[in-house]
Amino acid sequence: MTKISDIYNFIGTKAPWDTKLNFDNVGMLVGDAERGVTRVLTALDITPEVIAEAAEFGAELIVSHHPVIFINALTSVTAQSAPEVLALAEYKIAAICAHTNLDAAPEGVNFHLAKRLGLIEPYEAVASDGVGRIANLPQPVKMQDFLKTVSAELKTPVRFYDSGNAVSRVAVCGGSGGDYASADEIARHGFDTLVTADIKHGQWLTAVKLGLNLIDADHFATENVIVPVLCGWISEAFPNLEVKVSERYGQTVKFFTGE
Repeated sequence: MTKISDIYNFIGTKAPWDTKLNFDNVGMLVGDAERGVTRVLTALDITPEVIAEAAEFGAELIVSHHPVIFINALTSVTAQSAPEVLALAEYKIAAICAHTNLDAAPEGVNFHLAKRLGLIEPYEAVASDGVGRIANLPQPVKMQDFLKTVSAELKTPVRFYDSGNAVSRVAVCGGSGGDYASADEIARHGFDTLVTADIKHGQWLTAVKLGLNLIDADHFATENVIVPVLCGWISEAFPNLEVKVSERYGQTVKFFTGE
C-alpha cells in the first residue's frame, strides 16, 4: 500500500524541500508518515471547510500549497490557537504543505502561471530567491488585450498600471511579488510587465516612475493554478489512489464594482 511518506518523497522530487525560503515552514506538518493512504485532497489552503470535505471524501491526506502551521513557534494546539491542526488530528488526516519550494520549482507555481498567461519558454528565474519567472509573449500586445487574458485565464478582476508600453517580456510571481518592481530587477532581466499580487502603494509608485506595466491579479488567483497540477502529479505517480481537487475552497475575497 502507498504510504504518506511515499507522496512526501515524490513531491520532493518535483519541488525539493530544501529549496524553501528561510522564513517558510514546509513538508509533512501533521500526521504519521508511515500510515497508508488511499485518497488525497489537494487545495491552496487547509481551512475548516477543506478538512470537512477531506473527511467526507475519506482522504487520509491533504496536500496544500500554503502551510497549515506557518508559525514555527506554535506552543499549543487548541480550538483557539490552532483549530485546523486540531481538526486534522481529530479526523486523523495528514497534511503535506509545499510552499516556497513549490514557488521556485522548475515546473512549479510560477512556471504554470506563466504558461496559463500564454508566455513561452525559456522561463528565467527572477532574483536570487529563484521564485519568480520571466518569459516572453509570442508577439507584443497592447496592455488592454493582455489584461483581458489575465482576467479571463485567472478568473479574477485585476488592478493595473498601464505605462503605455506594449506587453512583451513579462515577469510573474504568484502571491506577493511586488518587490520585483524595482530598477535593479528590470535592469537585470529587461521585463516590461509584472504580474503578481498584494502590491503595496509604494510599489505602484515605483512602477509608475520606471514605466513598468503592473498587474495585481490577486494572491489566490495567481497561486491557485498549482492546485490541479498537484492533483495531476499525484494521480499520475500513484494511479492506485483517488485524488481530487478541493471543491469547497475557492476565492474568499469579494469584489464590489458598484454595479
